[in-house]
Amino acid sequence: MTAITGIWSFNEWEIPVHYGDRMLQQFQGFRYDQVQTIRERRLFLSCSLNWITPQSMGEEIPYYNREKGLAIICNSIIDNREDLYQLLNIRKYERYMITDSQLILYAYEKWGEDCPRFLVGDFVFMIWNDKKQTWFGARDFSGTRTLYFTKNALFFSFASTMGALLTLPEVEDTYNENWIAEYLANPLTIESVDLTSTVYQSIYQIPPSHSITITKHHTQFKQYCHLLEEREPLKLKNDEQYIEAFQELFQKVVDSKLRTFKGKGAHLSGGLDSGTVTAFAAKSLQGEPLHTFSYIPIPKFDDWTPKSRQANERPWIEEMLKLYPTLVPHFLSFSDRNAYTEMDEWLNVIESPYKYFDNTYWLRGIYEQASALDIGILLNGQRGNWTISWGPALDYYASLLKKYRLLHFFKETNSYSIALGVDRKKVWSTIINKKIRASHVNRGHPFPQFIHPAFARQTKVYEKLRDNGIDQAGNGLTNAYQVREKQFNDLYYWHTTGVYGAKMALKYGVIPRDPTDDLRVVRFCLSLPEDQFVKNGFNRAFIRRATKGYLPNLNRLNVKSKGVQGADGLLRLLPNWSSFLNEMEKALNDQRIQYFIDVSVIRNHLKRIQQPQANQVFDDDFRIAMRTLILYRFLIKGGETSDKNLANTHFART
Repeated sequence: MTAITGIWSFNEWEIPVHYGDRMLQQFQGFRYDQVQTIRERRLFLSCSLNWITPQSMGEEIPYYNREKGLAIICNSIIDNREDLYQLLNIRKYERYMITDSQLILYAYEKWGEDCPRFLVGDFVFMIWNDKKQTWFGARDFSGTRTLYFTKNALFFSFASTMGALLTLPEVEDTYNENWIAEYLANPLTIESVDLTSTVYQSIYQIPPSHSITITKHHTQFKQYCHLLEEREPLKLKNDEQYIEAFQELFQKVVDSKLRTFKGKGAHLSGGLDSGTVTAFAAKSLQGEPLHTFSYIPIPKFDDWTPKSRQANERPWIEEMLKLYPTLVPHFLSFSDRNAYTEMDEWLNVIESPYKYFDNTYWLRGIYEQASALDIGILLNGQRGNWTISWGPALDYYASLLKKYRLLHFFKETNSYSIALGVDRKKVWSTIINKKIRASHVNRGHPFPQFIHPAFARQTKVYEKLRDNGIDQAGNGLTNAYQVREKQFNDLYYWHTTGVYGAKMALKYGVIPRDPTDDLRVVRFCLSLPEDQFVKNGFNRAFIRRATKGYLPNLNRLNVKSKGVQGADGLLRLLPNWSSFLNEMEKALNDQRIQYFIDVSVIRNHLKRIQQPQANQVFDDDFRIAMRTLILYRFLIKGGETSDKNLANTHFART
């Protein structure tokens, strides 16, 4: 992972030397092997390079071809290199050692601003075109890299982190109140539906699936990837051909994700997604060790979750270890950590308030462990639920009923009831209710409205959320198919995952890579007929069939229980509970929080968790308290480091 930064001066303004130095100081805590810099009167570019791939060692980046008038700076791993060799006519003797930045620059020379459409991988890049006097850049389709920027009368500047931009005297660190309003009012784990904005008014970002063109007078975004609009149905002769096509593609994709001279690792739970990724990686490595990192609850945890859930997935993981002897397992519980003690570390890394506190202690812990083992690539299967392991049985059966495909309906539901050991009439009743509810918006239990009413009115946050199809129950969607469509249509769902993965990679030098999120895999899964995903009474049927011989049958055919992570989150926080409550009280008496938060709502919810139970960890009472405290810590941190910020934010309400 490479931390990049740059400044381009307008007119004849000369960039002070200390501007670049201050920006680079923000990268001192990151893991990198080399710093390369271009300094000119009106241009500053710098990369703090972490060598991961064989081609990155000795790479000249930033690179400036003065003859062509093109400069490139990037943080990228390109996966479809073989395809690009052919399309770009790269000579055979050059292919192995050509760098990813060179491939991107050649793609720009050939296709201009259409070049991101031909790239598959994890990337952000910026290209300077001296002849056109423009900057052109792009971020990959799901946002696995970050790139922030600011623009004023003197210069355009960009960086991998917001902190680097905030070192520039001309960049105000005034908070973006619209962003904060969404953070509070949006019940989902996403922070903002506006992906060009950040928590700071003067700092913007390139959204996933977008390119950007910058001139002195104009800033233009363009979405270059529209997955749902571009999908084309795949029609093969039989089920076996679909399985064979997937296995061939997925092996190719996993192989491309393992391109590193360092150690290889993988997140491994007991589920289908991480299991599939790990199995294909183990086969690809052909005896080379693959380190697996698995979260397990703390020893004193008594599983309170229902029978359909499994908080400790170790038995399933151990089945994988029997099947693949070259896996090097690491079972990690991080008993001394919890969401409360992790707060400052995550705020320092993420640089803004966050919502996904449930798993912070083991996510960061795994990055630390992997970094200590000199792991370069850490595989995961985070997007698998929407791609390789898609297949909502009940929603599919409801669609069969709606289409009057009764013979198929009865055959499938009979098999389903046998597999689950559930009475057929109960299954039918559930499906019929689902079909009836499909004509109505199922709002569920409203999420607590703890944003200050005046602040909500001022920012019109609820109107903005409703315009994006989000209500206080989470959304207004009626079935799993609509939810999936929204996952691929609304880019903000995967932006959050990309941000924390990118910034953890900068800090620890371990690159997260998700084959289930690869553009080739996503397009393949979107092209499959729906009956491939639910078949013979099995939900998630396609991946169950595709992993025969890859996964243990205990894991592959498990339909009765599902793993749940973070169920011990509140239990592990109990030793710090009095500190947590004391700090909450301090926060609620602070005018900075009172400006944003309806304090009376928070106090009512806190009453219910004065003596918390382990099974309250996923309750709204705890969730909104944690979101409040995370925002408070962020405001305090800003107040300690910048008088300018507090002076420009009007916390007092008249």
